[in-house]
Amino acid sequence: MTAAAVRPAAPLAVRAALAEELDAVGALTAEAYRADGLLEVDDEYEVELRDAARRAREAVLLVAVEGDGGVVGTITLAPYATSYAEVAEPGELELRMLAVAPGARGRGVAARLVTAALREAVARRARGVVLSTLAEMAAARRLYDRLGFVAVPERDWGHEGVHLQVLTWTPPVAPGVLVEAATWRPAGTVDVDGWRLGLSDGFTRRANSALPLGTPADLAATLARVEQVYADAGLPASVRVCSAAPDGLTAALTARGYAERAATDVLVRDLVALPADRVAAPPDVRVAVADAPDESWLAGWLGVKAAGGSVDAATARAVVAGSPALYLTAASADGTTLGVLRAAVADGWTGLSCLVVVPAARRRGLGRLLTRAGLRAASDRGARRAFLQVEVANAGAAELYAGEGFRPAERYAYWER
Repeated sequence: MTAAAVRPAAPLAVRAALAEELDAVGALTAEAYRADGLLEVDDEYEVELRDAARRAREAVLLVAVEGDGGVVGTITLAPYATSYAEVAEPGELELRMLAVAPGARGRGVAARLVTAALREAVARRARGVVLSTLAEMAAARRLYDRLGFVAVPERDWGHEGVHLQVLTWTPPVAPGVLVEAATWRPAGTVDVDGWRLGLSDGFTRRANSALPLGTPADLAATLARVEQVYADAGLPASVRVCSAAPDGLTAALTARGYAERAATDVLVRDLVALPADRVAAPPDVRVAVADAPDESWLAGWLGVKAAGGSVDAATARAVVAGSPALYLTAASADGTTLGVLRAAVADGWTGLSCLVVVPAARRRGLGRLLTRAGLRAASDRGARRAFLQVEVANAGAAELYAGEGFRPAERYAYWER
């Protein structure tokens, strides 16, 4: 998806805590717990809450920071068998110490923190996420419910007379690399030892990278052949690395001078629960759905996608029209293209891509409108599940799609040299 259409409204980012922030993180955590009535005077637990340095050493400590760098929230991900994991089982990560500064509440900080934590859990190949909460924490429970956590009463537990409810989250099933590839076919492909190499004159990484679809007998020799194919095409060698990649691939790429580029999350959702009513467009906007990209759709997409650059329109058309898809266009009353979206269909899935909104029409909800219309149109054509791909750095997009019911299912990255 394109970052231009989905920038967050507020300058808020979630990332790993920095060493110089740890004292502030600890103080914020204690302040938030005290504001919620969860700390008594001289409570020994405050010492643990303030010790963010130990959390950073023994677990994964994330912080939410505003544009000026001020920390406004934090959450901890504790691996199984670490000191911070109270109920996690093997393969699970446990969420601990979610805290938002009292002055920053009501702005979606907690949702951003939990969403980022789930994405991190998927990136670490966790089989699930678990947390403990109190029955009286109604606002937090609504957030957890919305993000897909479910209660597991048989795992509830108590501590010093306090009953704690256990909630778990399981990553949804990802479409898999073959389905993803079927929705974005390169202009040309070459087979090397069972690996599928995309060649599209450099137009998008997805269409100019190698999919390692099996484990070759000689990994180094296969990589050498892959590199030669891309060298002959005048392109950098690029290999997609995901959970299905052969063992040892990352180490082999590193040894050959590759570096990780463009880490990307695959987000998915079911289409069964789509509302029955159609999406209503603003009075001055109409949304059209076509089975092929016309000139206005292609120009609308490339006008944003390739702004300031040079893209061969024929190559772009060959890629976006290379697999069955629906092409949605949001236009004004005079026919001016305001935004576009592509919804490819493969094996019961729809893959959303190419979402752009022209700069003059942003902040009117057109990205959300096109997304919902694309899901409905694909569902009408028989799709049962949807996926999209968002670069890890695009936190605003992750937040938008979380609000549309998408959940992280996979993370992959392109390795290039």
